[in-house]
Amino acid sequence: MNKLFDFKHFKGDLFGGITAGIVALPLALAFGVSSGLGPSAGLYGAIFVSFFAALFGGTNTQISGPTAPMTAVSMVVIAGMIAAFDGDVTKALPSILMVFLLAGFMQIGLGLIGLGKYIKYIPYPVVSGFMTAIGVIILLTQILPSIGYYPKEDVEYVSQFKPFAQEIILDNILKEEAGEGILVLENFKETIIRAEGISETQINKESQTLAGKEASGVIGAIRVFPRAIKNINWLELILALGTIIIIYGFKRITTKIPSTLVALFVMSAIAIGFKLNYRVIEEIPSGLPTPNFEIFTGFRLNNITPYIFTALTLALLGAIDSLLTSVVADNMTKTKHKPNKELVGQGIGNSIAAIFGGIPGAGATIRTVVNINAGGKTRLSGMIAGVLLLIILLALGPIASKIPAAVLAGILITVGIGVMDYKGLKAIPYMPRPEVIIMLIVLILSSVWNLVYAVGIGLVIASLMFVKKMGDLTAKRSEITPFLKEKAWADEADFPENLKEEVFIKHIKGPLFFGSTSDFQNLMKQIPDTATMVVIRMGRMQYIDQSGLYVLEDALIELESKNITVLLVNTLEQPKYLLERIDIIPDLIAEEHLFDTIDECILWIKNNIKSLKQKTENKKIN
Repeated sequence: MNKLFDFKHFKGDLFGGITAGIVALPLALAFGVSSGLGPSAGLYGAIFVSFFAALFGGTNTQISGPTAPMTAVSMVVIAGMIAAFDGDVTKALPSILMVFLLAGFMQIGLGLIGLGKYIKYIPYPVVSGFMTAIGVIILLTQILPSIGYYPKEDVEYVSQFKPFAQEIILDNILKEEAGEGILVLENFKETIIRAEGISETQINKESQTLAGKEASGVIGAIRVFPRAIKNINWLELILALGTIIIIYGFKRITTKIPSTLVALFVMSAIAIGFKLNYRVIEEIPSGLPTPNFEIFTGFRLNNITPYIFTALTLALLGAIDSLLTSVVADNMTKTKHKPNKELVGQGIGNSIAAIFGGIPGAGATIRTVVNINAGGKTRLSGMIAGVLLLIILLALGPIASKIPAAVLAGILITVGIGVMDYKGLKAIPYMPRPEVIIMLIVLILSSVWNLVYAVGIGLVIASLMFVKKMGDLTAKRSEITPFLKEKAWADEADFPENLKEEVFIKHIKGPLFFGSTSDFQNLMKQIPDTATMVVIRMGRMQYIDQSGLYVLEDALIELESKNITVLLVNTLEQPKYLLERIDIIPDLIAEEHLFDTIDECILWIKNNIKSLKQKTENKKIN
């Protein structure tokens, strides 16, 4: 228990946890609103992820909770599912939370199978493009609420969707009748009766759902921006601009007090104190958070099946986000985190948060840095941050419900600006073109299409480019040329001149894998007709995969059919093990044709070249 809770640092953990919790408060509210589930979902996520990720995680000073990347992906899930349930958040909520719960379970699984150590292999251009896209998405989608424009409340805009709304409602009636076994063409009166029962309220509600869907995301925000400009609510704009100015301006005075919290407090106090006619955030429920058991009782597999890959993306994104923050914490505290344990802790935190209706989170870099600078040393600091947020929820819930929506929009705009990878953007003129292309592809596709698919496409392209590069390098270093043209290694200087026409020496430098097999296949084509023996030097081939193994086997069979003897020199452990496993050794390469050094091989060639040459000639005659 001493390792879990070292109370000798309690004072530092207390101050660190309180400070981190205070910093987390406005962001939790803002991310909750941005997600589409409301401020309470952001608070619940911050409370449970912070507490349980700290309790079970592998980074002592990490503070977890909703983050910009996790919220951006969550928005995709939430918006899609709400639309699937005809705009009814209450009906969609169990399925939404089940996806979040599944993502938490996946994170636990990733930790248990030891995947934490492999996260570092995700290419930087993919991460850079994704993070910048997150910033673009948050920035553009928050412009509308910052100027007080809400597409669902624009009567003229919503009315454009009434014909489509009627079509959808009628289509649903026909589907209901089909499900009840009613033949529409034979009993069209029933359809007419049901259609006449459609109320204007139903049509308006469906129209609002379609309008909200059309105006969602980056493309949607750009599409309705001209209408938003014509309908600016100047009070909302002033509240948002005031928030942004305070956030950036207060940092110039001091960084000891979180400028985000100052902006939230000052602008909310002005709006409430002067009794301004502003738009408030959704009401935050009072009392302790309660589990949403409808996640399990109302579970329908077909509701979440389309989002399995999205849940995996949330799990992987949370893992990357958290472990990058863990590295930052390690550098600041001179400690070493446990990546797989951290993933398990994050998964537990996200799973419990989902059950209580919270949005998923991850390790938050800024909050972690604040915790460390304030004296946080152990996991107690993260747990204290979660408890503080719970106390704030219980004590100040009704007051927090009066926060202006425009203030949270202003906070999110600064988050969007801050999360972009400016280092990667500035490096575009100097970086290799393939890496720039990957970053731009991920950035553009993430911004205007789909975050989940964009990352997948980016990883595939990056992997293919890497494989091609490695294959090109391997082929370049292992040129397949006759002995006379291939540059001899230093230990081959004394190779007898009279044997160079009959002995072909091949140098393999680097791994023989699926990216380099096509070049290796040229070996058979370039062996001179005078050759009776091929020496393959394996000392610099550290690795061979299945593709390389079978290409090598085909080459050996081809050489054997031509009565050419193959000798292997200094075969390393991994390649030799696989060659023996599929019986290339000894079926195609006899044990006596394996040599530890080139000197041993040359000596054997001198002693056996005449007999091998005679044997080859006899076979040709026969």
